Amino acid sequence: MALADLLQLDAIIPSLRVNSKKQLLQELAAKASKLTGIAEREIFDVILQRERLGSTGVGHGIAIPHGKISKITKITGIFARLETPIDFEALDDDPVDLVFLLLAPEGAGADHLKALSRIARVLRDHDLVTKLRATDAASAIYAFLNEEQASNAA
Repeated sequence: MALADLLQLDAIIPSLRVNSKKQLLQELAAKASKLTGIAEREIFDVILQRERLGSTGVGHGIAIPHGKISKITKITGIFARLETPIDFEALDDDPVDLVFLLLAPEGAGADHLKALSRIARVLRDHDLVTKLRATDAASAIYAFLNEEQASNAA
């Protein structure tokens, strides 16, 4: 599963300014609502409920909040680069500055897990993460994420 299948250029927020985890999740829900047509509150509630089970801050300044929504028709991603890292209650207690929100249909099952695994694998690439942190251009972020796909496919 390629990130390009989950993430469109208009789903990249290259320089998001937030002060808290809650504010970040609200901003991501607002963006997801615009892209999917699903109510912002419904998206926010789903991702907040998932966060209450345990932080999706996976370490090294990266978080992958996610959830399943019955009204969504395909797995959808949103990537945000934060201007200033925030506390996300991550596993390693490092503040988070790179966030990949993943929303999946209720019945996505294994595809949802494959997408989460793919995102985690891509964001473990130190060189890629360095590039993502060094730019605030949506087109560059999109290209970096897709360039990584091409190199792994070869």
